[in-house]
Order: sequence, then C-alpha cells, then structure tokens
Amino acid sequence: AGSKLREVFDKINNLLSGKPVQTEGQTVSVTQHPQGLEFVCYKLAEKFVKHGEGEVSFHHDSAFPIAVVLSGIWELHPRVGDIFLAHLHKKCPYSVPFYPARKEGTSMEEYQRMLGYEVHDSKVEEQDHFLKRMSGMIRLYAAIIQLRWPYGNRQGAHPHGLSYGWRWLAQMLNLEPLADVTAMLLLDFLEVCGNALMKQYGIQFWKIMFFIQKSYIPRIEAVTSSGQMGCLSRLKNFVQKCLRAEEIPLPKGILTPSFWRT
Repeated sequence: AGSKLREVFDKINNLLSGKPVQTEGQTVSVTQHPQGLEFVCYKLAEKFVKHGEGEVSFHHDSAFPIAVVLSGIWELHPRVGDIFLAHLHKKCPYSVPFYPARKEGTSMEEYQRMLGYEVHDSKVEEQDHFLKRMSGMIRLYAAIIQLRWPYGNRQGAHPHGLSYGWRWLAQMLNLEPLADVTAMLLLDFLEVCGNALMKQYGIQFWKIMFFIQKSYIPRIEAVTSSGQMGCLSRLKNFVQKCLRAEEIPLPKGILTPSFWRT
C-alpha cells in the first residue's frame, strides 16, 4: 500500500537525518556514534542490493516499490546512492556494464566471484540461481532510473535518471555478447524501462531497437548453444512485438497514481 511505503520512507529518512527512530522497542539515532551515519548508509545501501538479488528476482513487481523508496532516499541523501552503486557493481558487474576478464594469476574461484557467482567451499552456485540474482538486480536498477519519490520537492534533476539507462544500453551493445547472460539482461532491462526510454528518446530509441534486432541478436545467437536458447527466444519475440506495434508496453507492477491513495 502507498501509505505503508510512506511510513517506510519516513522512517529511513528520519534515521539518516539524525532524528531518533523507534525500532523493535528501542530508540536509535545515528548521532549515538561518530561513525553512526556512515555505518547506516553502508548497511542500508547493501540491504537495497540484497532486495534486488532476493525479493525482486522472485517477485518482479516488487522492483517498483523498492526502487521508488531508494530513489527518494538517494535524492535527499546522495551518499546512500553512491554506496548503493558500489555494492551493486561489485555484486553484479553487468550493471556497469562490464564483463571482467580473467587476469594472469587469478584463480578460477576468484574469477567466478568477480563474474558475480557465489562461491562457498569451492562450490559455485548453479547457473539458474546466478541468472535469477543478476536479473533481480538489473530489474531493480532499471526501475530506479525511471522513478522519483512522488512527495519530494522535485526541484533538482533525478540523482541517477534515464540518461544513465541510455548509457547502460549503449555500452551493453558495444560489448561482445555472452551466452545466457546478455540476452537475459537486455530483456529484463527493456521490459522494465523500455517504455520510459521510448518516451524520453523517441526515434533514437527505435534506432537502437532496430540495431538489436538486425545486428545484435545474430551476434548473441553466434555464441549461444542449443540448450541456452530460452532467454534469447524471449528477447527476440519481445523486440519483434515492440517493433511491429511501434510501442513498448508499460512494465508489469508499475506504480499508478491510484497506488498512492491506498
């Protein structure tokens, strides 16, 4: 509910503003310790990324309420946004976007961690689980860049707005595609903020969509084995449908004005 989201936002904002906040029967304040504010910014940013790789990866719609709160907090407390990006880029290098290369002397285990895989006792997580987590974080990022907290003063620009999404898309298409990962990330990103990018960039955006269809999808196909075609097929269908309809559908779960009256 919109009212519940406002409560959450106010509590986080009050905490970061140095006001005393009630939690689990205690009153806490960042002024109680010299590094209190820095610690809270760090843990809060980390928590938002965990929401992306956990909650959003299982429930795609949850990207929007989480993103709108973070967007508003970022606007008022830029330090949280900076640390959020640092956590996000470390956990999901594809959000830069960046495909780390294996350097000489780097162990396979260390390299897999650099690629975003979770490695415990030399056991690497399964590919499906890895892809799910990366998908959740990219969806959260794609939601953040298009949303603003509706109760802010809106005087300044969005602290990390759609121009960053445009840059991400352009840089992504300049990278050599990877099997599995590239098709999934492009589809996630376009499903969540394609509509917003279309409205903002118009004809330039459609040029990129044509490029994806004509040039980039064949390049993904060239590195994809027959057992990894699922995501690529979904990306192909999505791009084809959008080009045919000359329209990108609104993402599922987008927060409508009526949501804020709940």
